[in-house]
Amino acid sequence: MTRAEEAMWVEKMVRRVLAGERRRLRSDDDLLERARRLSAIHLDGRAAPSAVRWVDNQQRRWGSCTPEDGSIRLSRRLAQMPAYVIDYVLLHELAHLVEPGHGPAFRALMASYPKLERAEGYLEAADALTRGADTLARNAHTDAPARDHGVGGVLSA
Repeated sequence: MTRAEEAMWVEKMVRRVLAGERRRLRSDDDLLERARRLSAIHLDGRAAPSAVRWVDNQQRRWGSCTPEDGSIRLSRRLAQMPAYVIDYVLLHELAHLVEPGHGPAFRALMASYPKLERAEGYLEAADALTRGADTLARNAHTDAPARDHGVGGVLSA
């Protein structure tokens, strides 16, 4: 299977999984309410976000926060992902309102999330898929002939 075929099948399978699990959080108010519930459940209410909103300017990050004012921003790319992935990113940013770094104290705050590893794996796969699609797009726009390592590592034009 070529990389292009692999990327096509991964995208197709992701769409199938999403079709069965999709539950979108539509508004910023929905996100804020969800964040407050996640804080209550997983952080004993210690994180009190002032605002949570979708943004379109985060292409490399899933989320960010400003601890000084308690604001959280989520990439709109997350909106089509399963709710447990959105919850994971929300909880990650909420935990930063309590603990700024990614050290042991931060990891302890995140440890109560039951789908932690699943969500991290999902986001890793989404990142890999995006990087693969970006590479395919760049290669499609070059003047050089496309080359593919086929079976047995044979280079073919």
